[in-house]
Amino acid sequence: MSNRVVITGEGSISPLGVSSKDLWNNLIHGKSGIKLIENFDTENFNVKIAGEITDFDPLTFFEHKESRKLDRYTMFAMIAANQAIKSSGLDSSNVGVILGTGVGGMNTLEEEQSKLLKKGQRGVSPHFIPKMIPNIAGGQIAIKHGFHGPNFSLSSACSSASDAIGMAYRLIQSNQIHAMVCGGAEGGITPLTLSGFSNMKALSKNNENPQNACKPFDKNRDGFIMSEGSAMLILESLDSAQKRGANILAEIIGYGITNDAYHITQPHNEGVGATSAINLALKDGGINKDEVSYINAHGTSTYYNDMIETKAIKQVFGGDIAKNLLVSSTKSMTGHMLGATGAIEAITCIYAMNNGIIPPTINYETPDPECDLNYVPNKSIESDLNITISNSFGFGGHNSVLALKKF
Repeated sequence: MSNRVVITGEGSISPLGVSSKDLWNNLIHGKSGIKLIENFDTENFNVKIAGEITDFDPLTFFEHKESRKLDRYTMFAMIAANQAIKSSGLDSSNVGVILGTGVGGMNTLEEEQSKLLKKGQRGVSPHFIPKMIPNIAGGQIAIKHGFHGPNFSLSSACSSASDAIGMAYRLIQSNQIHAMVCGGAEGGITPLTLSGFSNMKALSKNNENPQNACKPFDKNRDGFIMSEGSAMLILESLDSAQKRGANILAEIIGYGITNDAYHITQPHNEGVGATSAINLALKDGGINKDEVSYINAHGTSTYYNDMIETKAIKQVFGGDIAKNLLVSSTKSMTGHMLGATGAIEAITCIYAMNNGIIPPTINYETPDPECDLNYVPNKSIESDLNITISNSFGFGGHNSVLALKKF
């Protein structure tokens, strides 16, 4: 018999605050975390905006000696995991960790490459490899908390965190372990990554209006905004959570995962992979189409994603149900946290269900005939929610969909 899987803890650090409470308050009030980049000089860059975590002082969270051995993305992961573990009251060593990341320790990689070019081999830090490799954040979380369960990192571009949550859900569901820490982390707003995304024409260049630059589903959208941070969840079998009297935040009831097998960066023109991933999540959870009350869209503010995601939603739910569905993209406020985005959006779904409020898609001004759903434009609305869906789609054709239920 398969286990029911519930969420008993969550934590996050994002451009909208150092906790999920801050994140949620900013989301429902339609506040953007997008600003001019501060961490490096963007004078010679055509993109100058991002969702940075500004005023971040590692020494607020870590001893000086420890902080020197941690990449930015690992620090974010550990901060979010600490919050999630504390909020869940989890106290066991038989816990696993699955962490998703798109690019891992890019800050460290660029710093050490620069030292190599200036000083040769002797200039490269002995901490370089264990600071930079993508699995290290999960390893650091396990070491800090004494977690002996399965531990691995997962990279499926912008689907990474959703896949980490989905895989943790499967491990608990199949009775291989009773609790998992899972989610994603990203700290990759660096000169190199900004240049790469910009040169492939994926980013918005609306440098004059950072707060208004990300406009998912709007006719004048011109690209996504890079962002950083981490969000982590504690998943637990219902039996384990009830035995220890844990506070249950929500239940995970479905997970669908597919690949477009079409193009490295562009979604399939007919939304084939996205459509089948949503259908798989619904089937996995035994969910009728009319039971879904809200979709937290991938909604990147890029031309193809928003159009094709809209098409996929209409193909799954059919015209009548799709017309009444509430869909919003919180990336309009957080920016795109790459490998961490699925987890921050899963937390948003949890808060939406438990508060009966749907955060808006801000900066929605000019409707696009190709994007004709109810995107909850500009102002949050109150709505009784029971089942929500979170979509994540990534370069490489990855499609991951989570279905969550109010507990």
